[in-house]
Amino acid sequence: MISLSLLIKNHRKKTGLSQAQLAKLAGVGKTVVWDIENGKETVQWDTLQKIFRVLSITVEWRSPLLDRIASLASVPAPSANGLSSLSKPPASEASAIASHTPE
Repeated sequence: MISLSLLIKNHRKKTGLSQAQLAKLAGVGKTVVWDIENGKETVQWDTLQKIFRVLSITVEWRSPLLDRIASLASVPAPSANGLSSLSKPPASEASAIASHTPE
């Protein structure tokens, strides 16, 4: 995977911008771009977003956990009575559940 510093540096150079020009367009200090391109690891997210916007870099959030949950939700598992486990209980069961109060 490419490092953040290299990603920003390569995109900046491809667009023909100097570090100072990128900083001005992004509305950040000129040392911010230099710091990021030289591997500074503590950068505020909103600062990165400003730089990404200028360089037309998009960010995609990915999570194996969320991917798994989404795949499980898209294919409902069959239940013993042939209905989806995600389906609502019959109205009579739902009202019995809703009206039940523990003693």
